[in-house]
Amino acid sequence: MQQGIANGEFIENAVFSGNMYGTSKMAVQAVQARNQVCILDIDMQGVRNIKKTDLNPIYISIHPPSVEILVKRLRDRNTESEESLQKRLQAAIDDMEISKEPGLFDEIIINDDLEEAYSRLTDVLKEEIAAAQTSKDS
Repeated sequence: MQQGIANGEFIENAVFSGNMYGTSKMAVQAVQARNQVCILDIDMQGVRNIKKTDLNPIYISIHPPSVEILVKRLRDRNTESEESLQKRLQAAIDDMEISKEPGLFDEIIINDDLEEAYSRLTDVLKEEIAAAQTSKDS
């Protein structure tokens, strides 16, 4: 992966919890070639990297209602060590603070109720797809 990054084969990459993640240009192009919508789950570093490209995506951030609820949700999963949980929590808090930067996101969805958050997400995506189709047909 590091060689691919050095060769400019990735539109974004980041290190999270000691693991390297990234999205290759080839993967996005393959989705586009099938006339499908590409949805990426990336961190703030990835968002900033993609903003430097010639892509024109819609940026959506999904937030918990509060830090306290986020802590409860992470603890209730019972899937991580305390150290891992603290790293994930701090990253989420940092991301929520950064996401307040004007113009960084097109939409911020508060995940207070899963069904409502999902409905808002699908509405935003449908609007974006319709707008893209309209401009494509023009």
